[in-house]
Amino acid sequence: MAVQDTSRSLGATARLDRGQASAQSARPAAKPVRRLPVQKDWRAWALISAQIGILIGGLSLWEIGARAGWIDAFFWSQPSAIARTMALFFGSGDAWTDISFTFRSTIFGFLIGTTAGSLLGLSFWWSRNYAAIVQPYVICLESIPKLALAPLIILVFGIGLLSKVAVATALTLVVSTLTAYAGVKALDPDGEKLFYSLGASRLQVFRKLVVPFCLPWIISVLRVNIGLALTGAIVGEFIASQHGLGRAILYAGQTYDIALVWVAVLVLSTLAMVMYATVSWVESMLRKGVRQ
Repeated sequence: MAVQDTSRSLGATARLDRGQASAQSARPAAKPVRRLPVQKDWRAWALISAQIGILIGGLSLWEIGARAGWIDAFFWSQPSAIARTMALFFGSGDAWTDISFTFRSTIFGFLIGTTAGSLLGLSFWWSRNYAAIVQPYVICLESIPKLALAPLIILVFGIGLLSKVAVATALTLVVSTLTAYAGVKALDPDGEKLFYSLGASRLQVFRKLVVPFCLPWIISVLRVNIGLALTGAIVGEFIASQHGLGRAILYAGQTYDIALVWVAVLVLSTLAMVMYATVSWVESMLRKGVRQ
């Protein structure tokens, strides 16, 4: 009996193995797994070299095209003429005066507009009635093209630095106000109830809960505001100004000095990149402080 049982079990095992083999042969062959393409990041020196190479190549083609007559040098100028004009621009002494004027207009407008707008938006937390009264006026100011008000601002504040600061402030104030108010509206009411239940006053709730909660919203608008402030300063200089890079661009355009236009635009672009990088660094530092 033991021998028969053993033979039966061996036969059943063999039939099971044959069944599994036939089932595996009947299944379709599995498709090979496709791996995601892996991109290797270039080193910093390689990226910088590529950027410099593209810049040199573009300038070389520009210069060759202007000399060969492929492009009109009167309307487009050429790199060699722009380099000579840049040397005269910085050597005459007006360059640093114009750069300083535009820089001060932008920074003052940025600081005043961002600070005042953020405080105005945060003040809406204190009273819903006050917010309901003032908010439509803020939205109305947002819908009005602020650049269309620039001539009026110039007439009121004159052609000096104050009017340029006022235009830059007008462009940044409303954006900061609406952003801070959006943070106020996103505040969790249960958190306020918790603070009040622990015996906190309204001022303590504002200082310990509202301001820290809205601070990331305020920080997020810094890079936008620096661009808006620079735009306001340049537009104010276009309308009427004694100094500034905007005035230099306007003067060069009126006298058909295209090389000077390019010089002023390049200097303005460099100033914009420096201010944007600085504000981005300040924003990253503030975000680290908020996380801590």
